[in-house]
Amino acid sequence: MQRTNSLLPIASLVGVVMFFFGSLTQVQAETPIGQWMTEGDLSRVEIFQCEEALCGRIVWLKEPNSDDGKPKVDINNEDEALRSRAIMGLEIVGGFIPDGRENRWRDGTIYNPQDGKTYQCTMKLKDSNTLQVRGYVLVPILGKTQTWTRHID
Repeated sequence: MQRTNSLLPIASLVGVVMFFFGSLTQVQAETPIGQWMTEGDLSRVEIFQCEEALCGRIVWLKEPNSDDGKPKVDINNEDEALRSRAIMGLEIVGGFIPDGRENRWRDGTIYNPQDGKTYQCTMKLKDSNTLQVRGYVLVPILGKTQTWTRHID
């Protein structure tokens, strides 16, 4: 009986450690931080913490080069001075803050290199591997949602 009682504190400690690490894993699963394949698997965006907000940049392109064999550049940008910047590494999402509801972020922007425009944007985690990204003009109802899939190496 003495031996059983001496194991109780160790078992309790193991339980606390497992609970802590289980909770930590749960917190990590409820954030969009990480890499995401965009709809159609044309690119991969890495979302990361930048100051108090979330930002993201292109880290992979299905077709990284133009027809001339050179790396793709931001040729459609409305600002002519930015048309020579590389698409690879381009920060395309930024400014996202939690909106107070679980697994949702607001007040962000998303840049679309295909049309050279920046849109207001919200993000919502449907589950740990599915992110809904909604770009819009003026109000969210005037927008389009893309579903991104978490990229796991």
